Amino acid sequence: MRKIIKNLSIGLAIFLFFASSDTQATDVFLNNTPAQVYFGPSGGCTSAIVKEIGKAKQEILVQAYSFTSKEIAKALVDAHKRGVHAEIILDKSNRTKRYSAADFMFNMGIPTYIDAQHAIAHNKIMIIDKETVITGSFNFTKAAEEKNAENLLILKNKDLAKQYIENWNRHKEHSEVYGEGEQ
Repeated sequence: MRKIIKNLSIGLAIFLFFASSDTQATDVFLNNTPAQVYFGPSGGCTSAIVKEIGKAKQEILVQAYSFTSKEIAKALVDAHKRGVHAEIILDKSNRTKRYSAADFMFNMGIPTYIDAQHAIAHNKIMIIDKETVITGSFNFTKAAEEKNAENLLILKNKDLAKQYIENWNRHKEHSEVYGEGEQ
């Protein structure tokens, strides 16, 4: 079931906790922030993500724990082919002997990184055009769409996106470039 929330109350604050050696919290006040809320299974999370990727004009930054969705991967490649800059940070579990999303993205020319510094790099986010933040429990997988109890938020707020971009960059700094030696 999808609910669209057009305005969040003025005093609503989201506390973002970033993974680093020191706990960091940032207050972001979301004033009249358009948001879409999705719940799974079969709540349209994958379609909503693909739709947002399709709207991207400049940049898509991704952090994912598990990434096996063919639809989302194809949408990212299509965006890349139309000139949208895309980069992906994946958990080390995406290093596998089988062909993986990391292999696919690398082979399609999308810069791909492995965050092996943490026990689990459990993020599930996309930041699109420095304004749209996609986040929630939803892994970018077929199982998340069809079988799991999940939630997904799509928020349009430049201040919030800025915080997520800063966090994404912190993780990219310690991540390893995924490359030909991996395959």
